[in-house]
Amino acid sequence: MKTNLNIVVVVLLTVFLLSSCASYYQKSYKFNEQFTVGNLEEAQKFLISQKKAAEKKDRLLYFLDRGVIEQMLGNYEVSNEYFEKAYIYTQDYRLNISYDILSSIANPMLKPYKAEDFEVVLIHFYKAINYLQLNQLDEALVEVKRVNISLNELNDRYEDKKNRYKEDAFAHSLMGIIYEAQKDYNNAFIAYRNALTIYDSNYQENFQTIAPQQLQIDLLRMAKYNGFRKELDRYEKEFGFTYRAEEKGNGDLVFFWLNGLGPVKGEFSINFARDESGGGFVFANENAGYSFPIPVNTSNDKLGESDLNQVRFVRMAIPKYRMRSPLVSEAYIEVGNQKLNLEKAEDIGEIAISTLEDRMLREMGKSIARLVLKQASELAISSKNEDLGFLVSALNAVTEKADTRNWQSLPNSIYYQRRSLKEGAHDVKLVTKGNNISTDTLNFNVKIVEGKTTFRTYHSLESTVPYEQ
Repeated sequence: MKTNLNIVVVVLLTVFLLSSCASYYQKSYKFNEQFTVGNLEEAQKFLISQKKAAEKKDRLLYFLDRGVIEQMLGNYEVSNEYFEKAYIYTQDYRLNISYDILSSIANPMLKPYKAEDFEVVLIHFYKAINYLQLNQLDEALVEVKRVNISLNELNDRYEDKKNRYKEDAFAHSLMGIIYEAQKDYNNAFIAYRNALTIYDSNYQENFQTIAPQQLQIDLLRMAKYNGFRKELDRYEKEFGFTYRAEEKGNGDLVFFWLNGLGPVKGEFSINFARDESGGGFVFANENAGYSFPIPVNTSNDKLGESDLNQVRFVRMAIPKYRMRSPLVSEAYIEVGNQKLNLEKAEDIGEIAISTLEDRMLREMGKSIARLVLKQASELAISSKNEDLGFLVSALNAVTEKADTRNWQSLPNSIYYQRRSLKEGAHDVKLVTKGNNISTDTLNFNVKIVEGKTTFRTYHSLESTVPYEQ
């Protein structure tokens, strides 16, 4: 009777754990369904109806999605309220060691969502954009500076296993744009120069993103304004073109275009096996190119070879991004008779993939440790009741799951363009094109003020369904 009761407990626990592991994407299907097709008001209504989510383990994702939708609807102050809640939560989470303890002994989907490093950083980008729309340049500058502060803090924790995403080139470009709008031309020059260095030394190799030509023009202009003759000559030779002075009495338009949707997390598994080539044991997935050796101990208090030979169902679930490619492949803005191509400045999809890969290499030891604890419990139970041990082994294998939650309302990439325009009202057209979609034109009216910078933002959501790379 006791054995039967134990089996019932194990079965019920299995059902509970599986029902608790639905991803945020699955739970928020209605939001994603409305958001991805551009029904922003309906997406907002769904989030408003789900306010209790702000108190549960997916609260961070709720804050992030709410911040995005409010920004896209033009509610910039409300958007920043939610992004600030998200930022505060990420800081509180890092100080709560109990979350790490829970994740080491249980399915990571059962704990509150932590956020990938790049997601924490992008909170500051969104807040900066909101402040720019509100014409609060000082506040926007603070947020952009916090991008690099956050990156430094995050990478300082990793010692010699740092992320490839250790500096943000676009943040430095945006910092330069804001400094220039404030007439702080010396700091603008420094920021643009730093951005160029990061594109050349990091972004081009790791994220397939080269320095935009607009950044080169901005750097030349600041060299000219500051009277840096040597730097102007040097960069003109490096870029292969000469700086042309802009007309006096103009203002500036800076247009940010967010394209597509970022990747979503799925998972793949690596399985326990004997390493036939070198002896011992490994967790491996040949198709994915992963192989992690397991050291075998002979001491009595640790798992040895005889114990590992008894392993039955053991698999390790690893998170992996599934891409959503933008359907829009080209965009430009038209102002009067000027056609200005929008240039890529940030590839969030590439940054997401590299950040996750870097994290997995650092944290694989924790995942293996979690499985060893599960296996130890199975062996202990098997020694007393073989049938119950078999069920626990099956439970461990079935409930082993990667954390597949992520911030899914992010864009795939960020583009921008700036142009000097005469003072007054201007009609601006955003023209988007793609191979499998019709050309679309959106009209904006902007008012340019002499000596001032006007900011506009638009997010094109059209993307493919998630797919494996």
